[in-house]
Amino acid sequence: MFEEASEVFDNMFKSSFPLTFIVFIPAVLILVSPLPTEAAHEFTVYRMQQYDLQGQPYGTRNAILNTEARTVEAEVLSRRCVIMRLVDFSYERYQKALRQSAGAVVIILPKNMSTMPQDIVQQFMELEPEMLATETIVPVYFALEDDELLSIYTQTLTTSSSQGSSSAAEVLIHTATANGFQMVTSGAQSKAVSDWAITSLEWLSYGADSNGSGVSMLLELARLFSRLYTYKRTHAGYNLLFFVSGGGKFNYQGTKRWLEDNLDHTDSSLLQDNVAFVLCLDTLGNGDSLHLHVSKPPKEGTTQYALLKELETVISSQYPEVKFSMVHKKINLADDTLAWEHERFGIRRLPAFTLSHLNSHREAQRSSIMDVRSVSPSSRHGVGEPPAGPYVDLRKLSRNTKLIAESLARVIYNLTEKGAPGDLQIFTEQMQVQEEQLSSMVDWLTAQPRAAQLVDKDSSVVSTLEYHLGHYLKDVRRHYVKADKRDPEFVFYDQLKQTMNAYRVKPAIFDLLLAVCIAAYLGVIYLAIQHFGVLYSVVRRITAPKTKQH
Repeated sequence: MFEEASEVFDNMFKSSFPLTFIVFIPAVLILVSPLPTEAAHEFTVYRMQQYDLQGQPYGTRNAILNTEARTVEAEVLSRRCVIMRLVDFSYERYQKALRQSAGAVVIILPKNMSTMPQDIVQQFMELEPEMLATETIVPVYFALEDDELLSIYTQTLTTSSSQGSSSAAEVLIHTATANGFQMVTSGAQSKAVSDWAITSLEWLSYGADSNGSGVSMLLELARLFSRLYTYKRTHAGYNLLFFVSGGGKFNYQGTKRWLEDNLDHTDSSLLQDNVAFVLCLDTLGNGDSLHLHVSKPPKEGTTQYALLKELETVISSQYPEVKFSMVHKKINLADDTLAWEHERFGIRRLPAFTLSHLNSHREAQRSSIMDVRSVSPSSRHGVGEPPAGPYVDLRKLSRNTKLIAESLARVIYNLTEKGAPGDLQIFTEQMQVQEEQLSSMVDWLTAQPRAAQLVDKDSSVVSTLEYHLGHYLKDVRRHYVKADKRDPEFVFYDQLKQTMNAYRVKPAIFDLLLAVCIAAYLGVIYLAIQHFGVLYSVVRRITAPKTKQH
């Protein structure tokens, strides 16, 4: 029987090539055609902060992602990577992803923040503290947009939106034919960083105005006063100590431990002498207002009161466009975090203030990823609309630097009691504030992320600042802060920066439909073989050449 069937097949395929094409070629195409699973795009993502502060966990607690992409428009987000653009972000949509136990959330940020509407930027900045304060298992990533990433978002949006179609058949067909994306991170699960040190030589903040502007101003003040202190005849009766602290975003841990080491664990320290006052510089790169934040109003006759009066004198005489005020807020030890850095000094009975153009410590831009080095047309040329969100206006940063320098000089040289007029300017001509240097410093500080987890003791940020300060100051020292291993006040975690791959794949329903088609095809072939005689006679009748009748 098998020999006869083989002879029949052999004769059929030799005599009729179309039958060979019809029977075998479709099977070969279906069985050997590969699924499109090449890598569509590789891009860098930044995971939302993860740290423990005084035993309280903050931020996202996961760092692994290997799941299919969806946009928030999809009805089912469980175990899916939810992609959303900043322009479409809202707290309700973010909570929807968390409630449905999404696999991850990726927020796409524009490359140029100045193109974003002001209301969208302000809304996101107000939501950031709440996002960080809420402990979540879902990993949250941020990525800068590019053409390929936006293309992935557009295709994913089309796939997610189709799930709301009225016809189930339309949904099935579209789902089977659409391209999907599998989002995979290359990193491992986050773990606590052991023996991590906060370096108190630089405020390890992320933003430009908060507090890249304060660091830039401090470096410029160090340059200006170093020139006055070079000669004995211009050396004032006060010693100046420039302290650039680390860990400001982590409840000023660098300042706290530096004070402990200098007040509690040493026999001789500059701080044990008579400290006139401590002036902290925070967010001074914009605005036409200046606020002196205090925990305790200064008493008349003290050096602190003299600084307050000199600030008022310089502003009223030289900068009438600036609105100055003193903001009094008592230290609330019941809060998880302090409001301003001067409160760390106030707790240790050291008179301190914070100067800022912000009226309240609750301003969202103090801890926002929107606080980047936006190029403001008005900051360079005096024309154009300012960009959305926080930014540094170089003219105002330079003005505030000179204002503070003049006020400090009047205090340490006691110029008011010596009868010097309020409009007397000390820092002029060769001693004037260098706006170009301020600009270069702000650009450099904001060219790289400066989160405490990303900056170690060998970081170029710390080394460069130490080198810069060494030009103007006699004794520059680093101070390292490590958490107590037995009862750590702060714990940092790694995997903040990762590489994410987007693989172009077909959805699972496509595999199911393909399997059904293959099964149907094999079933037809099986029936054809079982009833080969009938099929052969039908095919021969159709393909047989017609004879002409005479």
